[in-house]
Amino acid sequence: MQNIELNDSVQSLINAVDDLFDGKVEVQFIGDLQSGYVRHDQAQTVQDKKQITVQISDLSAPNYTASHELLHLLMTLRGFPQAYFALSSGNDELNQQLMMMGTELYDIVAHQVVVSEQRRHGLITPEVEAMYLKGVQATIDPEPEAGDDRMTLRLMTVLDALIFYGTGNQQAVDQLQADYPKAFAAASKLYTMLMEKPVSSPFTMRRSIVKLFKGFDNQLEAWQLPPLHNQEFTTITSVLSKRQLRLEVRQIFELFHSEMIDPATKRRAYVGINRADGQNSFVIAAPAPKDDTPDFFKAIYSLSVEELFHQLEMPYILRDGSANQNG
Repeated sequence: MQNIELNDSVQSLINAVDDLFDGKVEVQFIGDLQSGYVRHDQAQTVQDKKQITVQISDLSAPNYTASHELLHLLMTLRGFPQAYFALSSGNDELNQQLMMMGTELYDIVAHQVVVSEQRRHGLITPEVEAMYLKGVQATIDPEPEAGDDRMTLRLMTVLDALIFYGTGNQQAVDQLQADYPKAFAAASKLYTMLMEKPVSSPFTMRRSIVKLFKGFDNQLEAWQLPPLHNQEFTTITSVLSKRQLRLEVRQIFELFHSEMIDPATKRRAYVGINRADGQNSFVIAAPAPKDDTPDFFKAIYSLSVEELFHQLEMPYILRDGSANQNG
């Protein structure tokens, strides 16, 4: 394990996590790889009870990479919405792909906050910007004229890069446009959509995630590629007012009998779809066939939202910014 001294800005982020987390936080550098580029898969966060370890596996830009992971962690601890995966397609390989892509889209929205904070702390230097472009190029090949089956990944990667560069590095943006013209054009539209109402709170983050899930699928369908269906597959933490918590479930959510299954029971699951935006907000395991009756639905629909979330041990976020972990 490498002994690398992190700068004061990163130390301040570690301290901020320490202040919010009831336990110990540390950053570990594993190995001595220096690829010469930066990419989000160069770090991971591992939690073991009251120990959080941020593991860095590439030493090309340790302060950038560590701060990126720490800021994601801070967003979680400060009560921003999270993505959960409680459904199964019945195919493990497909599940992994759907979870990876759902997480990537979620992260793209979160990166509005992460990148802004990194820039505010001076952690994104011209050297890091150059390494980021190399990371993009290490992830996706230039578009072939005839097209191929990598456009979904290109669209995600280029959109994330636009969030990273913003309007500050025209040379890098021009390179993206030259190498990935079709993905760049589509990503630019999604970027413009997201920037119309940038993330400034848990509520606006959830709204942006849902907009991106919809917009991304619309683009894939325009390319005649299979959509990801993250509005059904991925559960996003609800952001609710105190008034909404007191309302009956039927007033806020619609129970949808999904084609996807509950991994525990292997039966088709019921998904709680937010009536306002169509997003999966919770998942209920289907009862045994003898109990799968209208009374089952009536009982759920007549609960208050707060009662149901308490029963499900489903976290939610109050519009005032506080989080309820519900166990």
